[in-house]
Amino acid sequence: MTTPLTLSTDQRPDGTAVLTAVGEIDMSNAGQLRDALDRAGGGPLVIDLTSCEYLDSAGLTVLFTHADHIELVAAPMLVPGLKISGLSEIAAVRQPQ
Repeated sequence: MTTPLTLSTDQRPDGTAVLTAVGEIDMSNAGQLRDALDRAGGGPLVIDLTSCEYLDSAGLTVLFTHADHIELVAAPMLVPGLKISGLSEIAAVRQPQ
C-alpha cells in the first residue's frame, strides 16, 4: 500500500522552481519524489517540506541524489533528521518564516 503523498510544482517570481510535498515520504512513494525531481531538471529547486509529516531513509536517499541543486524548507520536526543524515551539510536547509 502506498502512503499518501501529494506533490505539486510552482515557480517563484524570480523563476526558481518550487516542489511542494504534502503527506509522508517513505519507501512506498519515494519513486514519486524521485520522478518529480528528475522532471524538474538540474536547475535550482526549492523543495517545500513544511507540510510533510514524515521522511524516511528512502526519501532522504532521493534528496541526497539532488543535493547539489536543492534548497529544503522543512518543518521543525524534520530538521533533526536532515542534520543527523548529513543532508544539511551539502544542501541548504531552512525552516519556514
